[in-house]
Amino acid sequence: MSIAFDSDEIVLNKLRERLRKMTDEELIRFGKEVRRLAENPFQRQLDEARAEWKRRKELQSRYAKRSTR
Repeated sequence: MSIAFDSDEIVLNKLRERLRKMTDEELIRFGKEVRRLAENPFQRQLDEARAEWKRRKELQSRYAKRSTR
């Protein structure tokens, strides 16, 4: 019997995919939950959730600017 573990990069890529699939509300809830737990082990997840939130808001901002032209 063999036990395999994913590398940090694979785990991070899976998290990013999961975050991208979340609604805004789910992403906010996830960020709040992780922030509450975010001593050291969860800080990277919190940072990724914040980066995804920022990416979404930048995209929304770009689309809003295009639609007002």
